[in-house]
Amino acid sequence: MLSQGILLGVSMGLVQFPAMAAVTQYFDKKSGAALGLVISGSSIGGVVIPIALSKMLNSTNLGFGWSIRIIGFVLIPLLAFSCITVRSRLPPRKSAFLLPSAFKDPKYCLLIAALFFMFIGMFAPLFYMPTYAVERGMDPTLASYLLAIINGASTFGRVVPGVLADRFGRLNVFIFGGFASGIVVCCMNLAKSTAALVVYSIIVGFTTGTIISGGSTALTLCITARQNSGTLLGMGLGLSSVASLIGPPVNGALVQHYHNFSQMSIFSGVMCLAGGFIAFAAKSTTPQGIFGQT
Repeated sequence: MLSQGILLGVSMGLVQFPAMAAVTQYFDKKSGAALGLVISGSSIGGVVIPIALSKMLNSTNLGFGWSIRIIGFVLIPLLAFSCITVRSRLPPRKSAFLLPSAFKDPKYCLLIAALFFMFIGMFAPLFYMPTYAVERGMDPTLASYLLAIINGASTFGRVVPGVLADRFGRLNVFIFGGFASGIVVCCMNLAKSTAALVVYSIIVGFTTGTIISGGSTALTLCITARQNSGTLLGMGLGLSSVASLIGPPVNGALVQHYHNFSQMSIFSGVMCLAGGFIAFAAKSTTPQGIFGQT
């Protein structure tokens, strides 16, 4: 709990947010594509590392300890490369550690609320797809690869919407991601055959990936000074990510109580849809209005 949960979670935040903040200092018109490309790296890792770890745990006599250490040895040079190459373009901000004045912006508050509801719902397939697939009769070994399939599709779901955000509006793409993810998650219980489960994993990976990249690029609309980008992204994503502690336990309680996945998928899908509607409401606070290309 302490090492894999708290310490790893904190360290991942320390790795991810500075890189995202640095990107926003270099890109303006193409910030959606740039952020989507940067964030897609986590999806690539989500494909490779689980498969490698599964092979070491199940096909060798390395054991848990050395399997985890090998993954750590692989990550060290990759993270060292990041430490060398990631550089800020602007000098650091000298003012207060946090920027509470940002919460006076209705658009910023609504985007955080939208992300909060989407984060409650979007993690249901990530946590429960293998279990659900086994219950539907899929081979357990193949079911364990569904997470890799979801992460692989999420790579495109983070890059492609980022490019589209620069063309059709960052907030528009974020709204689309919330609505699309909500509909897809609601339909989780309809995927019953092995082929349907694989196709569903691809679709849900793409749509939920749109939330990750779309939410980050939408928050950049609230940045007025580039030196504040890291703080604004960190505060917004930090507050909204608390929802990830709510959704999976609630989903587990629903599955345990009802002994099926229908209620879980409906609850999670509705949460994503609610986030989409809140993001749509955020458009009313922009100069372009609800029907503008924002």
